[in-house]
Amino acid sequence: MVNYHTHSRYCDGHGELREYVDYAIAHGFTALGFSGHAPVPFENTFAIPDSDYEHYCDEVRQLRAEYAGRIDIKLGLEIDYIPHMLDDFGPLKERGKLDYCIGSVHLVANPDGDPSALWFIDGSRRDVYDEGLQRVFGGDIRKGVNAFFRQTCDMLERNKPTIIGHFNKIVMHNAGRYFSEQDAWYRSLVRDTIDQIAACGTICEINTRGIYRKRHDDYYPSREIIKYMDTLHIPVVVGSDAHNPEDLDNFCGAYDYLKEINYRNVLTRI
Repeated sequence: MVNYHTHSRYCDGHGELREYVDYAIAHGFTALGFSGHAPVPFENTFAIPDSDYEHYCDEVRQLRAEYAGRIDIKLGLEIDYIPHMLDDFGPLKERGKLDYCIGSVHLVANPDGDPSALWFIDGSRRDVYDEGLQRVFGGDIRKGVNAFFRQTCDMLERNKPTIIGHFNKIVMHNAGRYFSEQDAWYRSLVRDTIDQIAACGTICEINTRGIYRKRHDDYYPSREIIKYMDTLHIPVVVGSDAHNPEDLDNFCGAYDYLKEINYRNVLTRI
């Protein structure tokens, strides 16, 4: 088993890095990648503080050397793509000498509005999602969702991250209230994004966190989307988006599902 989407006490996760490594070894993992939330240029409670970034990178490298031969440890970062704020991943990648990065969109900007006004589509609170939709997009869900996917495609084209994280997470707090995943306009945006993933040669994460946290009833992306990705031979890696050591192997049957549909490009190493 492997997991490359892992958060610790350095950002919004819990537990020391060593605790994750020990749990992974005890549960038969062959590789573990740390992907703390990248520093962002505004006050927050979820990202690695800029002053701790080098400490995080150094500790991962120290653990990699210490545990060599027992588990393959990789140094990564989950980087938020935020227009006009964090739109070039290069400096963070170079500064940390990263092995890989996960590119994600959690904060959506209105291309026609104030660039500092951001719609937070993640987190535990649905009311924050609703408030942000009103504040940033005037309640226009179609415009907001379109901005989310266009921002994702811009990220892919400009930065070509190693892995794209939970690329349809916009559906989590929607929960069928504002739009249906079967709507033609939504399906078109998803397919355009998948085509961009394929064009960039990016690995797509099958993220299981929504299921085991009981915030969603499918993977990110969904089973239907995964089947379409297979037709384009897009490589996938299963990630639990762990925020505690015990989350590491919460794969929620994803490997079994991929085997069931004979998905042709499932990675066990990156």
